Amino acid sequence: MRFRLAPTPAQEQALLEHCSHARYVWNLAVEQHLAWRPGRKNAPDYAEQSRQLTEVRKAFPWLATGSQTVQQQALRDFAQAMSNFFVGTHGRPTWRKAGVHEGFRIVGKRGKHWDVRRLSRKTGEAWVPKVGWVKFRWSREVTDDAKSFRVRRDRAGRWHVCFAVIPPPVDAPGTGEVVGVDRGVVVSAAPSTGEKLSVPGLRDTEAIRLRRLQRRLARGKPGSNRRARVKTAIARIKARQTDRRKDWMEQTSTALARRYDVIRMEDLKIKNMVRSVRGTLDAPGKNVRAKSGLNRSIHAAGWGLLMTRLEQKAPGRVEKVDPAYTSQICHACGHRAAESRESQAVFRCRACGHVDHADVNAAKNIAVGRTVTARGALQPLGGAVNREPQPALTSG
Repeated sequence: MRFRLAPTPAQEQALLEHCSHARYVWNLAVEQHLAWRPGRKNAPDYAEQSRQLTEVRKAFPWLATGSQTVQQQALRDFAQAMSNFFVGTHGRPTWRKAGVHEGFRIVGKRGKHWDVRRLSRKTGEAWVPKVGWVKFRWSREVTDDAKSFRVRRDRAGRWHVCFAVIPPPVDAPGTGEVVGVDRGVVVSAAPSTGEKLSVPGLRDTEAIRLRRLQRRLARGKPGSNRRARVKTAIARIKARQTDRRKDWMEQTSTALARRYDVIRMEDLKIKNMVRSVRGTLDAPGKNVRAKSGLNRSIHAAGWGLLMTRLEQKAPGRVEKVDPAYTSQICHACGHRAAESRESQAVFRCRACGHVDHADVNAAKNIAVGRTVTARGALQPLGGAVNREPQPALTSG
């Protein structure tokens, strides 16, 4: 649960000090572990680092003026990050940079280590150690099961408070309806019902201003105040684009989870699809600019985020389908031909003449779990191989 913070100028300075202290302690912990080599004594754990933090706070008054709760929590977060790294679920913790990693976390019992209260219909307050009550925009109820919260500042200069609450999943309608969703670049999500949904991007005027600011940034002197202002202006425009994409994802995923019992999507390897083809100096890649543009479009469409939010809102009701040839199979007769995909938007079957939007036709194949085996036979999801073409199916 994320809310927009509205700190006063004095509170903003105190919050920035908390961010810098948490980042400083984190980077010290990273440095200690990077100095470890095989054969040496083990790197200090959280208990040892916590004792060292107490000594450092006594030696350096500027660090003692900060919140010990914030600094110790940074060490706990680092210990958890190292544990995740050793387990293999995450990468190794790296350095945190000023202006990029601006945030800290508060964990503890509500009412003792932190608290939150509502002032009016649209205003609330969160209590931060050594900062006091900080107002935020109250857009929904903060449940009592929140055990911690994080305060962070993005590159656009906006402050947010995020409460760690796992929302309940969306209830299934119980109608037994199944839908297939095809993800694309031009049409971000095309359900098998015929809708064509696209992520809202920047307006034309915003895109023009972004290009101008990027050219101005390229001419700016590194480290100058003018260049810093241009970077902030660029971040604000990109923040609007990100906010619109996330809002669209939330609304679309919630609508799909409420309307259908089973949601089927292609099992796309997005990480492999957006891999760079730049190559090396000895073996440079081909069509690098075109591939870079495609990668940006895939990221802007939010393919991975849509799948993640659906799995979180409809656990156990999202099924992944093999994406092989789903865009080349005719939903009406089952004939497969690459020539049937005449363009990005038009699908015209070479066998029966069936015409449909290419993304919608692919979504209908995904809805029935229709894929192709190595021998070219149609195979429904989780079933035996069907040698004969399948009749047309509707998904509700």
